[in-house]
Amino acid sequence: MDLGRQRVNELLADASGRLEASGSETARLDAEVLLAHVLGIDRSGLMAHPEAVLSTGQLETYETYLVRREAGEPVAYIRGLKEFYGSAISVDARVLIPRPETETLVELALARIAADLTGAPRASDDPYLVWDMGTGSGAIPVAIASELRRRRYGDAVRFWVSDISGDARDVATLNVVSHGLAHLFTFSEGDLADVAPAPPYPVDLLLANLPYIPAAMVPDLPVAASFEPVGALDGGSDGLDIIRRLLPRAPEVVTPGGAILLEIGGDQAEIMIAAAAEALPDWACTVHPDLSGSPRVAVLERPRA
Repeated sequence: MDLGRQRVNELLADASGRLEASGSETARLDAEVLLAHVLGIDRSGLMAHPEAVLSTGQLETYETYLVRREAGEPVAYIRGLKEFYGSAISVDARVLIPRPETETLVELALARIAADLTGAPRASDDPYLVWDMGTGSGAIPVAIASELRRRRYGDAVRFWVSDISGDARDVATLNVVSHGLAHLFTFSEGDLADVAPAPPYPVDLLLANLPYIPAAMVPDLPVAASFEPVGALDGGSDGLDIIRRLLPRAPEVVTPGGAILLEIGGDQAEIMIAAAAEALPDWACTVHPDLSGSPRVAVLERPRA
């Protein structure tokens, strides 16, 4: 790119062409989002000033970003953040980038929490406890806690978050602290239910967006996925290997009357229901679609004692 006195509209035209040639399916959007990030404004501000001229430093930064995007690096990693359910989530190559379809899990969790807290009196005076297992960036519990704060639930709900990756837990901690939610969260590290420290009592709601991509499909994912940690994607032979390891442990960690919400792939509803029936025959399992109509979240409900 010529680092002369180029205006915003000229830069966007040039950048869009470059990104389209590199294979981006959202070339114009990518160009706009990255330029807005360089300038510290939103896209509407960018469009309002098409004749604006960038400084040399801004042009150099934009060029660096474009080169990274041409190589396939996700825009979220370049910016260092991803918008998710109304929250700006910090992300980098240590964690999976939150997907829009995961917002379905957030919606279902919020509905479940609201129903539980406004329904019949709870058997215990302990805070309602939500465990996000395999939390990654912490996007799911941050989104839920932020929305509960907007709904003025106060401290009625507490969050336990865990991940097998210490790096991921560090990113989640950053997001929790930056959203002013640290007083509601406890962090632990470990594999699925084997974490330290462990929750002090069985949880009311267990959330997990565990890896569910079949191993054979991982190499064929879009190039952007190659920048993400493979351990956050690879779910084994049919995608449910890790979920199958979790299911037998569910009675240990979920209280009677509690539930588990699991994100799954769009073609995994039948095998998810079969896996749940085998491991937890007394639990009800239903699969809910995302906004596109694809099966997305399995809800497993433990009977009350």
